[in-house]
Amino acid sequence: MRIPRIYHPEIIQQLGVVELSEDAAGHIGRALRMKEGQQVLLFDGSGAEFPATISEVTKKTVHVDVTERIERSSESPLDLHLGQVMSRGDKMEFTIQKSVELGVNTITPLISERCGVKLDQKRFEKKMEQWQKIAISACEQCGRNTVPEIRPIMKLEDWCAEEYDGLKLNLHPRAKYSINTLPTPVEKVRLLIGPEGGLSSDEIDMTEQYQFEETLLGPRVLRTETAALTAITALQVRFGDLG
Repeated sequence: MRIPRIYHPEIIQQLGVVELSEDAAGHIGRALRMKEGQQVLLFDGSGAEFPATISEVTKKTVHVDVTERIERSSESPLDLHLGQVMSRGDKMEFTIQKSVELGVNTITPLISERCGVKLDQKRFEKKMEQWQKIAISACEQCGRNTVPEIRPIMKLEDWCAEEYDGLKLNLHPRAKYSINTLPTPVEKVRLLIGPEGGLSSDEIDMTEQYQFEETLLGPRVLRTETAALTAITALQVRFGDLG
């Protein structure tokens, strides 16, 4: 059986016995039904991973014995910040999960004129917790030791107005240039993906005022979740570590 990778929410300062978080303990003890003596691989978001052996399993807690610290990074050389206008149903969760697998560093959920998601503050906060857990789970699966940040939900213009010293891109089906024609080298990209109905003409004009470059992926109009993952993949192939 593949050794499970488990996220530990606190920095592991030293080797020895560590009590896993409630979520991790439930996953190992109840879902995987692992027992004393079996191996796990912890990571704490610091870029390192920690081989460990399960030393105790109870109904509510799991303790492991950390035996080693290994510095290992699977991070892309491209620093990629995704600004994704929120989509309905499970599309946003899918986008977050796959974006993390593809190497995105930061994700900011956005609200635009045609955003189809309407939630109150309490439900927004629950969504934020859920999305961060999805990002952590994706890291456990794909082998990343650094957990991407899911930033608080922002209005589109507020996000566009933030200072940024990298390349800023807005996907647009009528743009003249594609990702393949972007200049090199590029080390930092802020990528804007609009809602299912697209950005309004006023919003497109606004992104231009904040120096977003329009780019296209091809001759076909893609759904918002398809566009995000396709663009991330194309950027990682051109400037990152895919291909």
